[in-house]
Amino acid sequence: MRVLAIVLIASLVCVMGACSKANQINARSLQTAQKSVFYIKEHLPEAERMPFEVSYWLLREQIKNNDEFLQLIDGKTSKELIDLGKENFTKRKAAGDKEYARYENWEQMIAKSAQQRNDQETADSADPRDKKDYPRVDYKMHAM
Repeated sequence: MRVLAIVLIASLVCVMGACSKANQINARSLQTAQKSVFYIKEHLPEAERMPFEVSYWLLREQIKNNDEFLQLIDGKTSKELIDLGKENFTKRKAAGDKEYARYENWEQMIAKSAQQRNDQETADSADPRDKKDYPRVDYKMHAM
């Protein structure tokens, strides 16, 4: 009975330890990092999703070496990753990067990114071939 209680407690400790890292990025490989980022993003409040995603891709764009990138983001929470993205934005803006110089601050860049995504999602994606005068596929069959 005592052994069973020890095994039960040990398994609970293991489960609690594994579940406590659900909000941290697992960067053992690029694939697990992508899955982890997707999972975290889906469970963030709506207001934090865009800054989180932009921060991730800003860092990925800057650090091309996979191992270096994975080492940087491993174990980071969403807030830590957003802070890294803000720092990266500030450094690149101060360095005179033309892409970031057009934004006054981080919030403006996030707002523009959200607006662009919204415009893409709501754009009329009608196919120009779907017009009323376009020739029909079902034609009249005449008796021979």
